[in-house]
Amino acid sequence: MRRIESLYAICLVLLFLPMSSIAAGLQDAEAIPHLDRAGQDGYRAFLAAEKHRAFAIAPGGTWFWMGEGRAADAVAEDALQLCENDSGRACLLYAVDDKVVFDALAWSRLWGPYLDREAADRAQVGNALGQRFFDLAFSDASGKKLSLGALRGKVVVVHLWGSWCPPCRHEMPELQRLQRALDKSADIRLVMLQVRESYPVARRWLQQQKLRMSFYDSGAQDSHSDTFSLANGKTVHDRFIAPVFPTTYVLDKHGIVVFANHGPLTQWMDYLPLLRDVAKRSGK
Repeated sequence: MRRIESLYAICLVLLFLPMSSIAAGLQDAEAIPHLDRAGQDGYRAFLAAEKHRAFAIAPGGTWFWMGEGRAADAVAEDALQLCENDSGRACLLYAVDDKVVFDALAWSRLWGPYLDREAADRAQVGNALGQRFFDLAFSDASGKKLSLGALRGKVVVVHLWGSWCPPCRHEMPELQRLQRALDKSADIRLVMLQVRESYPVARRWLQQQKLRMSFYDSGAQDSHSDTFSLANGKTVHDRFIAPVFPTTYVLDKHGIVVFANHGPLTQWMDYLPLLRDVAKRSGK
C-alpha cells in the first residue's frame, strides 16, 4: 500500500492501535524529516499495519510503505525500491516493524555523489537533476547586476516565489528561519526571486508581514511578466523552469541541480544537513 485515501479510515485504525506495542519515539510522525501531513498520515497508517512492515523516505518528502510482508528484509527491500521508483533518487528506510532504523548521516549524503568540474562542464543545460541550471540574471536591492553563474563555487538555493501565491506566503516564516541559518555560512546562498510582480510589491508584502528577509529582483514588473532573463541576454519562460509556484532548486558548487521541488516545502530547517553536505563535498 502507498497511501490510504480516506482519512476517516486511518483514524478508525489508529483508534484501536495498542500504543503499548510501539517502541518509544516510533509513533512520532512529526519527527520524520520532510514529511507533509499526507506523509504523516501515511506513516500512522504504516504503524497500524500488520507485520512485517517498512516505511521508506526520500529528501523532499517522497515516501512509500509496505505491510503484511512475510519477512522484514524482503518488505524493507520492496519499500525502498518502490520509493526510489517514485522519487527518482535514493531513499532510506525510516522504520521497520517496531523499530526506527533511520540513519541521519546517510540521509545527509543522499544528494551525492556530485559531479567533478569536467563532468559538470559537459552537463546539459536544464532544470533536471544532474543538469547545469540556467544562468539566470537578476539584481540586488541596490540595482547591481548579478547572475547565478557568478555564484559558482557556492551552493545556491534558488527559490521562485510571489506574494500573490498563498503557498508561497504560508511557507515564508519557516524559510526565514533557514535564511538566518544560512547567513552564518560562507558557502551557501539563498537566492529568492519574485515572479509575476515587481520587486517593490514583493518587498512591501514582506514588510507588512514583519518578515526581515533579503531577496533579489528577477526583473519582473507585473502579473504579465512571465519570463526570466539569462546572463547571455536571452530569456526563458517562467513556467518552463517552475510549473508551479513556489519552486525550489538546489545547485551544487558547479551549478548542477542536485534537488528540485515544485510546490511548497515543509520543515525547511530539516534541509540544513543536506545543504551542508553539498557545501562540503561538491565542487571538486
